[in-house]
Amino acid sequence: MMRSVVGKVVLSLMLISASAWAQSPLQLEFVNPDGQGVADARVELPSRGMVDFTNTNGQVQFEWTASYSSEVRVFAIAAGYPYIDTTVTYTGYSIQLTFKQPRNSIGEVVIDARSDSNSRGQLRAIEGVAIYAGKKSEVIRPNAAPANLAINNAREIFSEVTGMNVWEGDESGIQLNIGGRGLNPNRASNFNVRQNGYDISPDALGYPESYYTPPAEAVEQIEIVKGAASLQYGTQFGGLINFKMKGAPEREGYELLNRSTIGSFGLYNQFTSYGWRNGKVGTYVYGNYRRGNGWRPNSDFESVNFFGQIDYDISENTELIAEYTHLSYLANQSGGLDDNMFETDPRQSNRTRNYFGLNWNILALRFSQKWGQDKFNVRLYGLHASRNALGFRNYRPSTEDPGDTPRELITGNFQNAGLEMRYLKRYKVSGSTWATLFGARAYGARNNSQQGLGTAGSDANFTFIESEENLQSDYIYPNDNVSFFAEQLIQIGELWTITPGVRFEYINSRSDGYYREVLRDGAGNIIFNETFPGGLNRERNFTLLGIGAEYKITSKTQVYFNATQNFRAITYSDIHIVNPSFRIDEGIEDERGYSIDLGIRKSAGGRWKYDISAFLLNYNNRIGEVAQLDSSQFRIVSFRTNIGQALIYGLESYLSYQWLQDSERRLFGSAFINTSFVHSTYLKSALSNVVGNEVEFAPNLNLKAGLTFQWKSWKARGQVTYLSRQFTDAANDIDGGAPAVTGIIPAFTVADLGLTYSHGRWQGEAGINNIFNRAYFTRRATGYPGPGIIPSPGRSFYLGVQVRIGG
Repeated sequence: MMRSVVGKVVLSLMLISASAWAQSPLQLEFVNPDGQGVADARVELPSRGMVDFTNTNGQVQFEWTASYSSEVRVFAIAAGYPYIDTTVTYTGYSIQLTFKQPRNSIGEVVIDARSDSNSRGQLRAIEGVAIYAGKKSEVIRPNAAPANLAINNAREIFSEVTGMNVWEGDESGIQLNIGGRGLNPNRASNFNVRQNGYDISPDALGYPESYYTPPAEAVEQIEIVKGAASLQYGTQFGGLINFKMKGAPEREGYELLNRSTIGSFGLYNQFTSYGWRNGKVGTYVYGNYRRGNGWRPNSDFESVNFFGQIDYDISENTELIAEYTHLSYLANQSGGLDDNMFETDPRQSNRTRNYFGLNWNILALRFSQKWGQDKFNVRLYGLHASRNALGFRNYRPSTEDPGDTPRELITGNFQNAGLEMRYLKRYKVSGSTWATLFGARAYGARNNSQQGLGTAGSDANFTFIESEENLQSDYIYPNDNVSFFAEQLIQIGELWTITPGVRFEYINSRSDGYYREVLRDGAGNIIFNETFPGGLNRERNFTLLGIGAEYKITSKTQVYFNATQNFRAITYSDIHIVNPSFRIDEGIEDERGYSIDLGIRKSAGGRWKYDISAFLLNYNNRIGEVAQLDSSQFRIVSFRTNIGQALIYGLESYLSYQWLQDSERRLFGSAFINTSFVHSTYLKSALSNVVGNEVEFAPNLNLKAGLTFQWKSWKARGQVTYLSRQFTDAANDIDGGAPAVTGIIPAFTVADLGLTYSHGRWQGEAGINNIFNRAYFTRRATGYPGPGIIPSPGRSFYLGVQVRIGG
């Protein structure tokens, strides 16, 4: 009896204690000046390390206990409104906060940033000092949904961007390999890739390959503008990819973020960032260390990445930002496979001495000035970098590395600098808002590439040896570019927007150096060894025209159209390289053409969101590869030349539906399907057996679908990716043969799963990539990291923890 009474007393005390400890949640409601709820606002309680997003009614709530102070700081951001930074007192009842009037009628960036699902949005008519009205644009937030950010898994990060074709095989995530609409994905070289608005490639025109990719953990959002971006950002058929980095906090105080991730095959990723602001000065720095052993043997990697930013508000309307980026990277490369080797064992490797190394340094200054609604921006940036590739590279992947012979070494040293200026003026015409944008750019690059024999050891020694036949080639590549552009935003009434534009380009590309030709007899003795000087001087100037239009069906739904001329200069990899599996046409020319988009989109409001568009890409003088017999060596090689005129058209469709929304129980669920239907053909070609063939890297169907579910602080996301078969050369070869550098890439399906749990300032995450352990590949490499088939990784797991501390 006594035991029963004591038990009841203890239970009562526990219930009383619990009720005293657990209180009603902190309830906040955010409204606009008209009293309407503001959905998708990001709300943060810095002292508690809590972050969440408002529902469709502008409401959000946070768990609350008696141990918390009754006063708490609230920091909230919503697209198009000045941020809220205030202190509220907990009362147990809902507290209403009002966003002030938007800064201008033509908005800036729209991100449908609900934490339950949507990591995708679009760019509005004007953002900063850029005009995007009438253009097909997409914006993604890598941190909005569970994904393997530790290795920059592009298959997950870009899954909601229409039409993206991702090459896989670089498990470090350092190099971004994405294309679309039949464009070669190799290091995203058909896009103008930028970080915070400035170039990060070795040479934006002569060598636009993305050796460096910012870590997804440091990226606030990725902005993609398809082909129409050529007028404002330069000459690439793919368009723009801009990594907008996280930066110094807008509010005073500090924030420390630490993320640690481990995974299969020895993966370890450590990311730490620190942001701080006091008055007019703000800073943001991060460090990222990453290493792993890789899915295949001989594929271990290690990288160190650092970024630092200082933000100084000279006045309320004047801002100066300085940034520095550094990356050092070393990877063992396991080499390519032929078709038989892949079928037998896709994990095998017979290259133990192949290495790839990077050293990347970027310095940038950004100056911004506002006069009312007018804006002026200057970007001054420079790059000093190097990349080295070393290894045994026989044209047959099945040939074993003898292990005691000198290896082939290719080095590149890159220096470039650019100055870009933009001026945006807004004004009223008959009650409508018009805007004029002017821009200018001066850019210069001085790069050097050498190729010859490296050491016979097995270490990553990137030095040439003294030999009778070294160097095989040595070239410098000066490149100068001056350009001007103008775009006009014409608003007709409240529904129509017209945006004509023009760009003038002056490009002077040169090369100067030599290559060596060596012949041996049957015993391996050198019987011919001679150098041949070579050079190139191509000076051209031209004008690109474009026009866009947008019709507003509702405030959230628009029809858009754009037609823009495009140009892509020949790159240095199109001109000079010594490769046993590769030959280059000495008369190769620049590529020209145009792109057209016509679509309808709805990016916010309601449960349905979509972006459905038809596109056409006319590609003259398209550069590509065909298999060809090398009569001097009596073997098949990949021959790079101007294939001819290619026509690529199709339908890109993104649909998202929020199938579950229960704010009372904090249950949310959504699904998306992202499809690209593409038809491609060569209309003209001087080569035989090409006309009527499909364009390479243009799968007829590119499908991604995903399902997201959130319950309270739990978030799960599963996705599946399917690509139909695609060709890798203009001749549409099926069999890769001994080199395996051409041939089809078979259709494949791969699935991924991610999970996160948040509690206060802590977050845990886990996931599985390639759930069903499918054996497939997305790439046939003509050079490093091959040549041959580069298998995609099999099933892998990752587990991570994050802590956020603010004050």
